[in-house]
Amino acid sequence: MNLKELSFLTLLLLMSSNAFAAKAYFAGGCFWCMESDFEKIKGVSEAISGFTGGTIKDPTYRGDHSGHYEAVEVIYDPKVVSYKELLDHFWKSIDPFDARGQFCDKGHAYLSALFPSTPEEIKLAHESRLKIVAKFPKKKVITPILKASVFYPIKGKEIHHQDYYKKSPLRYKAYRWNCGRDSRLEEIWGKKK
Repeated sequence: MNLKELSFLTLLLLMSSNAFAAKAYFAGGCFWCMESDFEKIKGVSEAISGFTGGTIKDPTYRGDHSGHYEAVEVIYDPKVVSYKELLDHFWKSIDPFDARGQFCDKGHAYLSALFPSTPEEIKLAHESRLKIVAKFPKKKVITPILKASVFYPIKGKEIHHQDYYKKSPLRYKAYRWNCGRDSRLEEIWGKKK
């Protein structure tokens, strides 16, 4: 095999992998639910559950994660779905008015937040937040836009949290229903189309 053929094969491998994928970070309460919601979007290859926003290194679910938000790292193809479209989806997946958490989950780890990584993402995040503020002039939008920081994926003994909605669909659906997530989202945003 000559160098030209090898370069072509390398290019094909890169194109078929996530080499051209972008990443975005969102906190919207339970990372199981955020993961499930984002992975249904065409162009999203994966949403990874984890923590971000705090200063403690290697936070864990059962251990210390104080200061961190439960969040997802969304890996997506910007040729198929834009960051702006992900932002639109994010807002319709959260309660932007809850200052205590999201749905039945309360506490700092369950607060909603945006973590844009680039100047363009920061601009788009602010524009999207302003649209939500304008849409609900009589309510206070709590969801902040925060500086992106280290994202710590769930790992080790806690890896069962990753893809929980796929691994334990009945338990996941029961949790989501009992938490009132979908009924509250419908109350805020209307029925899904």
